Amino acid sequence: MKLLVISDLHAHNDVLDKMDAQFKEADGVLFAGDFAECFKPETGEEALKLLCKKHDAIFAVLGNCDNEDFLEDLEAQDVCVEKSLAFFDGLAVAGSGGGTVFTGKTEFERSEDDILSDFDIVKNSIEQSGDNSLWQSLILISHNPPLAQKVDSFDGVNHAGSTKFADFIKENKPLAVVCGHIHEGRGIESIGETVVINPGSLGENGFYAWLEVEKAGENWKVVNAELCEIK
Repeated sequence: MKLLVISDLHAHNDVLDKMDAQFKEADGVLFAGDFAECFKPETGEEALKLLCKKHDAIFAVLGNCDNEDFLEDLEAQDVCVEKSLAFFDGLAVAGSGGGTVFTGKTEFERSEDDILSDFDIVKNSIEQSGDNSLWQSLILISHNPPLAQKVDSFDGVNHAGSTKFADFIKENKPLAVVCGHIHEGRGIESIGETVVINPGSLGENGFYAWLEVEKAGENWKVVNAELCEIK
């Protein structure tokens, strides 16, 4: 299965038309938030509308530049995985939106605990089913990155990722994590056994990524993860 990984569109909607070939190639699309231009949350509506025309299987969360109430629009378009759990051809996808508190000026800033609480639905599902194998087929989409080496660094030295999210990943070992938010943190790395991807900003830089996974016996595995750029 080949998944197109994108984030941080920031209402640069013309970029979407440059990616028709990639959307056609993708089995599904993982979007890690920030539909809207920063400080202009009203621009998110058109961005969402245009993105939804590009593919039938989109899984998305809000970014810190998106208004929290915009979640209703994602739900209406049936692309929302924030605070929810979706299943797609044997894979599971769960999401968390917004960014950790920094300036306090963007639309959707939250505590680390609030961000992690969006994944309670996964734990609740496992508790109800008694099947802990869900983690092995699970992709988490979070606008805010975990504390890591690359994907959360805004200058190559300092980091803006969530320590609690990184610990959560190490403990539960999901198949993959897709994040965004830190444009300079474009990269692919591992936290424990989990592949973590920050594709960079699609809107501002034309960056995106591919995540390829396949079934291996009863489990899933990542067979390829690749950073790309619109040419």
